[in-house]
Amino acid sequence: MEKITPAQTEPLKIVVINTSKTTRPYDAEFSDHQNTRSSTLRIGLLQAGYDIIASLPGDMYLIERIAQLDPDLIIIDAESDARDVLEHLVIISQHAPRPIVLFTEDDEPVHMRRALEAGVSAYVVAGLQSERVKPVLEVAMARFELDQQVRSELQDTRNRLAERKLIDKAKGILMQRYSLSEDVAYQRMRKQAMEKNLRLGELAKRILDAVDLIG
Repeated sequence: MEKITPAQTEPLKIVVINTSKTTRPYDAEFSDHQNTRSSTLRIGLLQAGYDIIASLPGDMYLIERIAQLDPDLIIIDAESDARDVLEHLVIISQHAPRPIVLFTEDDEPVHMRRALEAGVSAYVVAGLQSERVKPVLEVAMARFELDQQVRSELQDTRNRLAERKLIDKAKGILMQRYSLSEDVAYQRMRKQAMEKNLRLGELAKRILDAVDLIG
């Protein structure tokens, strides 16, 4: 009898951005420290079964390269302040938000705050060990998903409030022009929206647009 194995999911596609070469002059001690952290990070990613699809410098072409590669998650490997890279990622995240994890030796609170404001899901300072990489990324992905859910719910709430204002304004116009009670005006709008297969907010917007056009 053939043994049935669980379906395998595709490994996460990860892009690693290394800013160290562009943020500090070369010296032997710095290079050794940088190489150790980068090697530890790469080993941790490979041990966890992640797919490193590219390792990129934090240069002016970063936005274009990220768009082409379309990774599931972005890792920033930075010795110090990664301001330029974060500015690029703010632009990238506006169109295609994704989890971002920053591994660094920089423990400046102002830099941490700037990174989190830019959309970084996890900011990991010093002491990187290969076995920590997977749980750090899992927490970052969970936090990202929760953040996206909160943002989506907040946007839905804003949309409903905006739609409610349109409906109330359109209803007020019908009440004034046709001497209708609030309930009758609302029921007429609701009936017409159902007949035209429109959301009530869409119908309200059409009413307001027509009033603006006619004057």
